[in-house]
Amino acid sequence: MSYEVQGKVYKIFPTENKTASFQAREFVIELDGQYTQYIKFQLTQDRCGLIDSYSPGDLINVHFDLRGREWQDKFFTNLNAWRIERVQENPVGESNDGQSPSDFIEMGDQVSEMRAEDFDDLPF
Repeated sequence: MSYEVQGKVYKIFPTENKTASFQAREFVIELDGQYTQYIKFQLTQDRCGLIDSYSPGDLINVHFDLRGREWQDKFFTNLNAWRIERVQENPVGESNDGQSPSDFIEMGDQVSEMRAEDFDDLPF
């Protein structure tokens, strides 16, 4: 199963040769929100160069798979990136059909249009 997330490049690490026949490279993206999240991804083998054309601050879309394994009764999880795309930001003055990003609340794979006035009846 594959997943996708959009964020800003925060840090790019150099490629590491783990063995004579295996190499890996990690990078971190920053997700904005109430609390900033830093998510680390791993590129392996011939995909290590996918991050070369990006710099910290670039807005990207990362396609990845979840990978998990057990070693000596410990469990490890990796986010294995397999495609990276640059996100084109809207030029200044261009609108999203009259809606701002705050008009949307992301819910998993669904996006629901909700406005602040939809929450007037909340008890808190």
